[in-house]
Amino acid sequence: MEIRLLQKHELFLTRNLAEKIWPSAYGTILSKEQLSYMLNWMYSIETLEKSFDKGNEFYCAFDNDLPLGFLELEFLNEEADSVKLQKIYVLPSEQNKGIGKNFLQLALLRAKNRGARNVILQVNRANKAVQFYLNNNFCIISEEDFPIGNDYYMNDYVMEKTLIK
Repeated sequence: MEIRLLQKHELFLTRNLAEKIWPSAYGTILSKEQLSYMLNWMYSIETLEKSFDKGNEFYCAFDNDLPLGFLELEFLNEEADSVKLQKIYVLPSEQNKGIGKNFLQLALLRAKNRGARNVILQVNRANKAVQFYLNNNFCIISEEDFPIGNDYYMNDYVMEKTLIK
């Protein structure tokens, strides 16, 4: 397994993976309509390219040439104390094999290299990934309901991990 930084022309890989992963991750949490709305909103090539153009980094894990999962990091600004872990997703068939842990280690390393003091993220309160983050020393700092349009909300925990200098 290798993890590599994606180029702009490869962003379709995150879209393709999200379409395979989200029904498993959110099928019992969100309505089919909200799941479809959010996939189209967050994973359109236009949205992904805008994130890429503003400096977000996209990584993909591969087994040979087969994509297994992805990571997106947002560097809030040059002086920011925080790096936002936007997305970590791994195919259901590849979970519990250390890929998510490897993505998280990469995110923490990139944050430290940027001089960040902490890594923040949002995760759906009903997502089993909450336990993954708690097990990796993230703390819940708030509970938020973010309106995303169409009368839908993201019902998330905001979590944070302080980096040791």
